[in-house]
Amino acid sequence: MDPGKIMQVGMGFFTSKALLSAVELGVFSELAKNPATADEIGETLGIAPRGRFDFLDGLVALGFLERGGDGAGGLYSNAADSDLFLDRAKPTYVGGILEMANARLYPFWSDLTEALRTGAPQNEVKHTGTPMFDELYADPDRLEQFMHAMAGISAGNFHALAEKFDFSRYASLTDVGGATGQLSMIIAGRHPQISCTSCDLPVVRPIAERVIAAAGMNDRVSAAELDFLTQPIPPADVVTMGMILHDWNLERKRHLVRAAYDALPEGGAFIVVENLIDDARRENVFGLMMSLNMLIEFGDAFDYTGADFAGWCREVGFREIEIMPLAGPASAGIAYK
Repeated sequence: MDPGKIMQVGMGFFTSKALLSAVELGVFSELAKNPATADEIGETLGIAPRGRFDFLDGLVALGFLERGGDGAGGLYSNAADSDLFLDRAKPTYVGGILEMANARLYPFWSDLTEALRTGAPQNEVKHTGTPMFDELYADPDRLEQFMHAMAGISAGNFHALAEKFDFSRYASLTDVGGATGQLSMIIAGRHPQISCTSCDLPVVRPIAERVIAAAGMNDRVSAAELDFLTQPIPPADVVTMGMILHDWNLERKRHLVRAAYDALPEGGAFIVVENLIDDARRENVFGLMMSLNMLIEFGDAFDYTGADFAGWCREVGFREIEIMPLAGPASAGIAYK
């Protein structure tokens, strides 16, 4: 018997915070320009001498950085995956979600025990009385930052969906809670016969329109206003929800599934992209931890299994359901009307 796994997980916040601070400080973006010594990095990024070597060598030991040579003259550079995914200047940057985790989720998760005991959220609502989405949507700049953060971690899943799912039978798509329009643009870019509409709240529409215009996809993708909890979903051959359904409690999940069903023609497809938990609830660690994150964020919201999704879909009349693995811990739940 070896306590190594217990200690690694129990003290995992050491390594987590080291990575989050490196992203916050811009270590990977700076080293994407040129390799540098510890002192050069420290002077540029404002890292005091005491922690420079421990911090940077720790990132080397974790595999996020590489170092050529030893001592004060050693040159630090990014590992290949760090350079691809953690350089803010690259379109493949996924660090936005880590920036949000550092600024918001890291302190909130220190109250997980209280969340487990009370079932109550531990985010902004605990301190201000204002729900998380209300706080977020009240500040357009912070909202745009949040949406770009979510776009960074969703891109791989959306590209996988565009590649794996047979969209050839469909001519229109409505993406519910579409944020910047990323899913719509990826699908439209790969499947030229589909016209896509990205729907979200009114404050989101100008952001989506800027992103869509910048991508040169105004002729294929449009942005529309929708409060999907109070308004019907615009009809389309395919209705998608990327990381939307898990934000809500069971009653609202069922409402959204019914709304998707009502928006589809016979033969249409409803697709959710989520970190679907395996049916036996033994394997998808990230999906299970994300469900705990929903507890911390919203209290009664939760992530779910493919079997859960299939059950809700059959309740409203969907005839066939399949689960399609995407990237990492994520899958697509697909229901056909």
